[in-house]
Amino acid sequence: MAPFPQHLLDGYRAFTSQRLPTEQTRYRELSERGQSPAVMVIGCCDSRVSPEVIFDAGPGELFVVRNVANLVPVFQPDGGAHGVSAALEYAVQVLRIKHIVVLGHAQCGGIRAFIDDIDPLSPGDFIGRWMAMFIKPGEKVGQRERETRQDFTTRIEKAAVFRSLENLMTFPFVRSRVERGETELHGAYFGVAEGSLFVLDQEAKEFRSVRNGE
Repeated sequence: MAPFPQHLLDGYRAFTSQRLPTEQTRYRELSERGQSPAVMVIGCCDSRVSPEVIFDAGPGELFVVRNVANLVPVFQPDGGAHGVSAALEYAVQVLRIKHIVVLGHAQCGGIRAFIDDIDPLSPGDFIGRWMAMFIKPGEKVGQRERETRQDFTTRIEKAAVFRSLENLMTFPFVRSRVERGETELHGAYFGVAEGSLFVLDQEAKEFRSVRNGE
């Protein structure tokens, strides 16, 4: 068996010597009474977009689920294995999450794969099929006239957030809590290069920039 990555061991030692001592009490409390985060973040597995880092969250503050292109499937209780749906069910039914944030981002590889229209079996067995659920049967998504490739990509990255928010409402246990005002849905978009954050204004259906000091 190959040796464990050394930089991870070094990182753990730095954690135990620097951060853990200041948060030891918090970890003990979490181990004894369990977790009770108020926020669930559904984000992309892209290594550049860590919700805990972006939102400066401590242990136990966020319930995070990450997948390719931060997608939420539609409610489909069949015989298949549904990791996102299972995590969502646990967050809502057990943890009674108060906020669900769908976090999209710039330069998303999953969205680029979708735009480039890769075959469902290329480069592997899963990526194309996963991204296919981004669109509804019969729906067509294309570049608009005089729209640049970059603007098109950004629009689709943000559209993935809208689609996931839409799909969240197909889950009966999510819809019922939202309608009772017990859980709120939110959208956000992270600009990797600048470290910028945009939060969805759901009434205007536009992403608004979050600036320092505001």
